[in-house]
Amino acid sequence: MGAGITNFGRREASWKDLVVEAGKALFDDVPNLDKKDVDSFFIGAAQPERWTYQTHVAPLAAELLGIKPRRVVARTESACASGQIAIRYAWLAVASGLSDVAVVVGVEKMNTKFMNLSQTSMMNVGNREFDTAMGLTAPPYFAMVAQRHMHLYGTTEDQMALVREKAGEYASANPYAQFQKKISKEDVLNSRMVAPPLKLLDCSGITDGAAALLITTEEKARKFTDTPVWILGGIQRTMANSINEMGEMSDWLSLRYLAKDVYDLFNITPDDIDVAEVHDCFTISEIMEYEELGFCKKGEGGKFIEEGQSYIGGKVAVNPSGGLLANGHPLGATGVRQAWEMVMQFRGEVPDKRYVSGAELGLAHNLSGMAQFHHIMLYSLNRPREVKFGR
Repeated sequence: MGAGITNFGRREASWKDLVVEAGKALFDDVPNLDKKDVDSFFIGAAQPERWTYQTHVAPLAAELLGIKPRRVVARTESACASGQIAIRYAWLAVASGLSDVAVVVGVEKMNTKFMNLSQTSMMNVGNREFDTAMGLTAPPYFAMVAQRHMHLYGTTEDQMALVREKAGEYASANPYAQFQKKISKEDVLNSRMVAPPLKLLDCSGITDGAAALLITTEEKARKFTDTPVWILGGIQRTMANSINEMGEMSDWLSLRYLAKDVYDLFNITPDDIDVAEVHDCFTISEIMEYEELGFCKKGEGGKFIEEGQSYIGGKVAVNPSGGLLANGHPLGATGVRQAWEMVMQFRGEVPDKRYVSGAELGLAHNLSGMAQFHHIMLYSLNRPREVKFGR
């Protein structure tokens, strides 16, 4: 597994430029990879049609990278998890024998001259007629999640602000992050209100960026590197789409059941996870994810961050990259950036300040839309045992 990344942020670069930057970074990372050997290509991109007026992007991006894939050429779209799904499909193609050498790119160009276009494009991830047209876009929805969690469990705005403070602490040592400045809890609490109780610094940013991965067989990986990173696998789950079908807002049952299935399938427990990159699109999201991923009991997510359990050195290092809150969230790129972080962590190629020493097992989680659809991938420093799906 090789990996490459661009700087995340408000970039002058075009969508095509971002693809090329990430691809070049990947091929620089794996210098003995011959482009002629790449037989499959997957690109995660949520809405290039709206943000860059470009469709049919898989063959276009392959051409930009100078590769001529002949087994699988595909674009994946699932809003915020578009990139992780591209990884999953590439992994499945290699695991099944259909592909030997696959390249994955996740990319999004969200900043345009017309920011109203960016905002209205985000409405598309919900049920447009019944949810988003009624005002249930992401900030108000996650604000209601926060309100409900606060009501039931006593979660506080201070605890949510600590999530952003942690993100800034680690992102200050991440040269690729959009927001590399340390942010105090007070900075978060004093930032502009967006949707009560969520303030500006409780929210991830509108961001441009891309990341890329090489996924290949064990035999070929040994030719490219002495320190391969293994994909153990991953699964997805959804139980509803429209908000009125999702039930209690403070229960993300799709994620809870998905996490249990992942742990059972791979014969692990939450205590085995050393490092986790989770989908902190809002500060309340990370607190919810502590609970639903089983890192703490339901209702104790606020206490978990307050006690330092999600910091490096705590029970599990969560978002040592700075997460979405500090890196920004270019939809198609996020899941691939998380995988890039896992590769760099296992290689020990991150600054000491955010290095999870001794980490062997990593979990990456993405949610899509209004947390209806959840996705988990597991990454490992060690060769995985065989897993039989469909049992």
